[in-house]
Amino acid sequence: MRVPSYPGQGGVMSENAIRTIVVVGGGTAGWMAAAACARNLGKTCAVRLVESEEIGIVGVGEATVPHIRIFNNEVLGLPEAEFVKATQGTFKLGIQFRDWARNGDRYYHGFGLVGRDLGSVPFHQCWLRARQAGRATDYADYGLQSLAAERGKFLPGANDVPMDSPLRTIAYAYHFDASLYAKYLRGFSEKLGVVRHEGKIVQVSQRAGDGFVDAVVLESGERIEGDLFIDCSGFRGLLIEQALRTGYEDWSRWLPCDRALAVPCARVSDPTPYTRSTALGAGWQWRIPLQHRTGNGYVYCSGHISDDEAAATLLANLDGAALAEPRPLRFVTGKRRKFWNKNVIAVGLASGFMEPLESTSIHLIQMGIVRLLDLFPDRGCDPVLAERYNRAVDFDYDRIRDFIVLHYKATERDDTPFWRHCREMPVPDELQEKIALFRHSGRFYRDGEEFFAMHSWVQVMLGQRIMPRGHHPFVDQLPEDEVMKFVDHVRQVISNCVDAMPAHQAFIDRYCKAPAPA
Repeated sequence: MRVPSYPGQGGVMSENAIRTIVVVGGGTAGWMAAAACARNLGKTCAVRLVESEEIGIVGVGEATVPHIRIFNNEVLGLPEAEFVKATQGTFKLGIQFRDWARNGDRYYHGFGLVGRDLGSVPFHQCWLRARQAGRATDYADYGLQSLAAERGKFLPGANDVPMDSPLRTIAYAYHFDASLYAKYLRGFSEKLGVVRHEGKIVQVSQRAGDGFVDAVVLESGERIEGDLFIDCSGFRGLLIEQALRTGYEDWSRWLPCDRALAVPCARVSDPTPYTRSTALGAGWQWRIPLQHRTGNGYVYCSGHISDDEAAATLLANLDGAALAEPRPLRFVTGKRRKFWNKNVIAVGLASGFMEPLESTSIHLIQMGIVRLLDLFPDRGCDPVLAERYNRAVDFDYDRIRDFIVLHYKATERDDTPFWRHCREMPVPDELQEKIALFRHSGRFYRDGEEFFAMHSWVQVMLGQRIMPRGHHPFVDQLPEDEVMKFVDHVRQVISNCVDAMPAHQAFIDRYCKAPAPA
């Protein structure tokens, strides 16, 4: 991800330059947008944020992917230990999936690389040949992140190891309390000059000539004018949809879950360095361990289970005592037909909804903000910039969608009507082609700059029991004994590295232990 620079800050501004940015809505998306704009554009632009304490936020995006570190470190410049303490955060090396392909199955989608390539031969191709010979163990044994997750270990990386050691560069992300993250970013933003306006928006004012939004009017009568508006108003899409009528593309034919219940529970053990996703009869349940509590939720299809049954199922599967009543969320998975329309850019739930199966919600917020900074317009909001932005974000959404659909489609479960439906449903052509190619000989080709790389697709396809019929012919050009020794050596090196890592809780205690909540 490239963090753009802006020449001429502090100098003479063009008459057509953006002078005021208005962020509509708070929460994670709103304060991420405000913070990024203030830090990167604050010398030339006033940044205002409008939110109402009477309007709740969704706030269930508590698990992230490693790119959040780029946003925090490079776009915002946040000190990691301070941020983790402020958000009751823990560290995440990947996701553990339970009962997805079959009841009783368990596999990891770990971040980063798995094994290492043998010349031009991808590691998983060597593993496939070793497995065929009965010489390979579970695929997770060859990935530092997945094995460390299984053993409850964590280290952010080490400098006092050889340059080629897997311990030198470790891919990781965070679990954190989303409401505390928004609160932390609010304080950060306000120090940079962001002005927060409290109140409900009752009117959106548009210019007569071109339909651009020029102001929002609050219940109090206060009129807040701007040149550029970032819509972070959640599912309502107050600007992008209610005012501009942009339209929405429904993906429920591929992603049938349409509701979720979220509830925190008491922490009963040391936090695991991974998110857990457990497939249930009509959807799946998440478990996200924080320092002060554990986040839980059930994402489900209302056509296959009632809300009351879903709530009872969720509460029956908690580690500790529930700390609140389950909070409901209704959604239609999909995306806006345009993310940038006129002078409005939709970010977060206002731009679309991708269920949190692979923890991409906050990543999509992040990418929307960074792409906006990269394509930042003047007050004319040239359609050329908007078109490029929309194509890029469309691509992000479509490819992430396919990766999530893969989890549902590639199942052998037939124990409930929901899973039978998922097995039989048609999927996007691009995804079907990826599955067919991998099933043939374990091959995978990344589609341009799509977010999930080969190592992610391979872990999930193998975990979902898409086992290739063969392997790449290049592997057969190598002596069998050499391949077997190489695969064994990789497993041993990974195991030794994980042995050297501290326990996840021990690392937190030493580096970023949060104070007990008041």
